[in-house]
Amino acid sequence: MADLSPEQIVEMLEQFYPYKNRFPAYRQVPEKPLDRDGVLDLVRTLAHEEDRLGDSGKVSGSLYLGDHEQYHFLAQVYEAFAHANVLQRDMYPSATKFEGEIVAMTAALLNGQAVPDHHPGEDAVGVITSGGTESLMNPMLVYRERGRIEKGITEPQVILPTTAHVALDKACHYFGIEVVRAPVTDQYVVDVDFVRDHITPQTVALVGSAGSYPYGLVDPISELSDLAVHHDVGLHVDGCLGGWLLPWGERLGYSIPRFDFRLPGVTSISADTHKFGYALKGTSVLLYRNRTLRQYQYFKANDWPGGLYVSPGMSGSRSGGVIAATWAALVTTGEAGYLSAASRIFQTAAGIRNAVESIDGLALFGDPTFLVAFHSVDAEVDIFQVNDHLAEQGWRLNPTQVPSGLHFCVTLPNTRDGLVDQFARDLADGVTYARAHAGEEAKSGALYGLAGTPAGAEMLPFLLSGALDAMYEVPAPTAPLTGS
Repeated sequence: MADLSPEQIVEMLEQFYPYKNRFPAYRQVPEKPLDRDGVLDLVRTLAHEEDRLGDSGKVSGSLYLGDHEQYHFLAQVYEAFAHANVLQRDMYPSATKFEGEIVAMTAALLNGQAVPDHHPGEDAVGVITSGGTESLMNPMLVYRERGRIEKGITEPQVILPTTAHVALDKACHYFGIEVVRAPVTDQYVVDVDFVRDHITPQTVALVGSAGSYPYGLVDPISELSDLAVHHDVGLHVDGCLGGWLLPWGERLGYSIPRFDFRLPGVTSISADTHKFGYALKGTSVLLYRNRTLRQYQYFKANDWPGGLYVSPGMSGSRSGGVIAATWAALVTTGEAGYLSAASRIFQTAAGIRNAVESIDGLALFGDPTFLVAFHSVDAEVDIFQVNDHLAEQGWRLNPTQVPSGLHFCVTLPNTRDGLVDQFARDLADGVTYARAHAGEEAKSGALYGLAGTPAGAEMLPFLLSGALDAMYEVPAPTAPLTGS
C-alpha cells in the first residue's frame, strides 16, 4: 500500500469546507449585523443542497426518519424551549415532565417493569444524555465508582467485545479503566467463553451490544447476564443503535435475542432516541436497574462559593428545546407508528440481505436483521472497489475493517418502493466492476488499506488528527466583513 501523496491528503481535508469559493468566510464578528433574511437564505441553501443525498434514500444510517414535515413540527416544539436551560428547574419545571416521561417510555419499551420480579425493591430508572457517546461513557464511570466504593477496586477492568462501540474505549481512556478486549466468534458476536475466562477480581463490568455498530448483531446478552450475576459485576447493554428498534421487531414476530431488563444480570442499557426513536439529534436515554447505580453518575458540590451545584452527568447546561422535541417525537409517533416503521425497515433489510446472498463472491457478517453487513470471499473482488462503484451510483454505505467490509443500516428513507431492487442491481454491477479492476487501488479503501501497513500505523494518527483540525479551519475571507 503506497503512502498517500500530499495532494491526496489535501483533497481529503478540503472536503470539510466545500463552500470557500461560494460564500463569505467570517474570521471575526461582522462590523455590522447581517440581514436576517440573507442569513436565512444562506442557511436554507446549504441545508437544501446537503439534504439531497439523504433524501435520495441511498444513505446507510445517519438519517433515521427522513420526514421533513415531522422535522418541521419538531422544530416548532424545539422553538418553544430553545432558550431554556433545564439545569434551572425552578424556571423550567416542564423539563421534569418531558424527561421523566421519556425515561419512563424507554424503560417500558425495554421491559424495566421486569426488574422487581428478579430484584425485589429495585426499579428501572434513567437519565437523558446528549447522545450515544455520553450514554456509553457515563455507565463506565458508574461501574468504576461502584467498584471503588463498594469493593475497593483501584485498578478497574472492563471486558469489551472487539465490536463494541469505540465510545466505550473513549470512556475507559478518560476514566482510567483497563480494557480487556474479547474476540468474537465466527458469527461475529462476543466470545462468551473468553469473557468467562478473563473475569478477575478487578473486573467492574461486562459489555454487550444490541446491535453492534459494525454488524448490527445482538451479542449473547443472556449468557453475559449469567456471568454478571455469578460474579456480581455490572453488565451494560449498548442498545444505542438497536434499543428503539429491536423491541418492535420482537413484537412483529422477528427472532430477536433477549437483551433487556428481563435478564437479571443487565444493570444498564443505553438507547438513542435520536436514532430509531425519530427524535431530533442530540438525545439518548441511559437506563439503570436501580437508583443506587444512577447515584454514582451524579455530581454534587455543596461548598462551592457559587452556591449549591448538582448535575446528573457530564453536561451542565442543557437545551430544553431538544428535550421537549424528543418527548413530542415519541408521543406523536406512538406504538402504531413505531410498529409500522419497524415493519418496513425489517422487510427492506431482508430484501438487501437476499441481494447480498444471491451474489457469488459476497458473504454476510453473521445473521443480520436490520443492519446488513457483508464482505468479499473472492480474492478478485475488493470490497472497496465494490463500494467505489456504489458511490458512483449515489449510494453511501459504511466501510468496516478488520476484516474489510461494508454495512447498510436500514432506516426509513431506505424503505421507499424500488430502492431494494435498484440496490441489488447496483451491488451486482459493483462486483462485476471490482473483478474488472482487480489489483487496482480502490478510492474508498485508501485509509483502510493504509491501516494495515507499518507506515500507515504511523501516518493514520496524523491524518485523523488533521481531519479534526480541518473541521475547525476557516479560509481567508472572500468578502468584506460588513452587514447589510
